[in-house]
Amino acid sequence: MSRGPVDQTLLGYYLFRLAGAILPRVPARVTYPLATLMGNMYYWLLPGRWAGVADNISHVLGKPPRSPAVRKVVRQVCRNLAYNFYDLFRVPRLTKKQIAELVGVEGWEHVEAARAAGRGIVIVAPHLGNLDIVMQIAAVLDLPLTIPAEHLQPERLFQYICSLRTGHGMLHLIPVDGSLMELFRALRRNEAVALAADRDVTASGREVNFFGTPARLPDSHVRLALRTGAALIAGFSCRQPGSHFLIRLFPVPLERAGDREMRVDRGMKTLVAMLEEQIRADPGQWVLTVPLWDRSE
Repeated sequence: MSRGPVDQTLLGYYLFRLAGAILPRVPARVTYPLATLMGNMYYWLLPGRWAGVADNISHVLGKPPRSPAVRKVVRQVCRNLAYNFYDLFRVPRLTKKQIAELVGVEGWEHVEAARAAGRGIVIVAPHLGNLDIVMQIAAVLDLPLTIPAEHLQPERLFQYICSLRTGHGMLHLIPVDGSLMELFRALRRNEAVALAADRDVTASGREVNFFGTPARLPDSHVRLALRTGAALIAGFSCRQPGSHFLIRLFPVPLERAGDREMRVDRGMKTLVAMLEEQIRADPGQWVLTVPLWDRSE
């Protein structure tokens, strides 16, 4: 899954290391207000950087990108991105007990039922809310989880971010541009894999009707579940008041017999309806920074 706007230079790497050394030592009651200020400043000082976000939100709200309603939500996205960067840096310092206290889970029974079936689990999630802390619940609940991650450059930056995310165990990150055989191996071990629902990094997805307009979304999660017999579960993260987080898990029903492309199409329609409902509920938490639709339309 993508990290959002990251300075992929050697300077960016050293800035990340500096932030990783300092920010976790600052109490959240200080850092979150600072992140709010930084998110607001980032919005006002670099408005062109958020054109893609504004375009995405305009499709969700059904309003022009420059409308006051869209601008208000884009500012919320900027603030949530700032919060998420801070959360990434503090992950290694959180204990499993603290993670359990911070992250609530609704629908875990669907994961337990899927593991009992023994065919593995494909979790599909959009860039909604916070991912860096909530996915640590896998370590708390003893669920091995393999995730293809955007392969940032330089390589040392990618490795550093991986180390921040995987320190509690159970998480295994692989570069999305490398071999994905690890996904099949994980499912054969009756483990879970997680894939992005809203960014077609490999340009191999399909065009679907999303918020009333055609957009290209990945369909690899549906194809993987159909090919392997794994359960498909949609996961949605939501930042809650008081710096807490909530994960909602929903099974995505798939037809297991018949024409494969038709089954993929129907599975995607079911998933897209779920995505629209969850994103529309709080679009300020949809932190996808790349434009999803063709901006020339």
